[in-house]
Amino acid sequence: MNNRRILVTGTAGFIGFHLAKLLLSEGCRVQGYDGMTDYYDVSLKRRRHEILLEHQNFSTTEGMLEDQATFDELADQFQPDVIVHLAAQAGVRYSFENPRAYINSNVIGTFNVMEAARRLGVQHLLIASTSSVYGANTEMPFSEMEKADTQLTMYAATKKANESMAHSYAHLYDLPTTMFRFFSVYGTWGRPDLALYKFVDAMLDGRPIDIYNHGEMYRDFTYVDDLVRAIRLLVDAVPVRPSTGIVPDGDSLSPVAPFRIVNIGNSEKIRLLDFIDAIEECLGIKAIRNGMEMQTGDVPATWADTQLLRTLTGYQPQTDFKDGIARFVDWFRDYYGK
Repeated sequence: MNNRRILVTGTAGFIGFHLAKLLLSEGCRVQGYDGMTDYYDVSLKRRRHEILLEHQNFSTTEGMLEDQATFDELADQFQPDVIVHLAAQAGVRYSFENPRAYINSNVIGTFNVMEAARRLGVQHLLIASTSSVYGANTEMPFSEMEKADTQLTMYAATKKANESMAHSYAHLYDLPTTMFRFFSVYGTWGRPDLALYKFVDAMLDGRPIDIYNHGEMYRDFTYVDDLVRAIRLLVDAVPVRPSTGIVPDGDSLSPVAPFRIVNIGNSEKIRLLDFIDAIEECLGIKAIRNGMEMQTGDVPATWADTQLLRTLTGYQPQTDFKDGIARFVDWFRDYYGK
């Protein structure tokens, strides 16, 4: 990986920050691009960038994905070997209030990234998707070979649109593209709208926590360090259009394009109540629990089949959720002085 030039969108974000740190540690030149939107605390985003800027091989440009001219100028100047596209309008709940933000950032913005990748002929384009695209599917663990046509939110719908758009570009322009679907990512430097952050913050302040479906929900909690390690390994797993149109069993590779979808998860479903119990144990605080009904657009369970990731990379995320919670709590207490 030494000296490889990698453009990462969303480097001031939770996952982009961790990925950039990993790539820099391996000697890559990393160019960041981030809109610094105020969806959550911008000071947290700026602090992440300050840490990355301590590395001489990191540089960054501030701009929105929808701003094609700014993004194109950056991409043309940097001439990346690889683009990892993580920036997006995140958050399932917010998509109910402001769906247009998801169209602008996730659809138009992703189109601009794909256009730059096509024009520059990058070696590999990797784009973040989400387990939310599985929508109303009930057969678990979720496999990349399943149909995913029943998205329940605009957030999920825009991510599924990204997958379809990227497949067409891979087919038309022979652009090697990998989509990775995340499953309930958590960890240090996490987003304030994510469950672990909200639970820890409320519990330390003595405020109640809202527990949807009364905690009878299951998630495939994936620690952020495991996630970015998997992304890093997938950078080298470049999809190739099958010359015969025949795809091996268990591979989501397209028969007509250098395009693949890969789940990244712990491949273990954890009950939300058990997750909360572990937070209580770590903090030494009993949560004030506010049991609530299921939210619109939510699903009772997600769980990843990660056999394809193991086949492609030899890697399996495996951080135990109790260890991951402890690392997050240590960071949170240190960062906020609580």
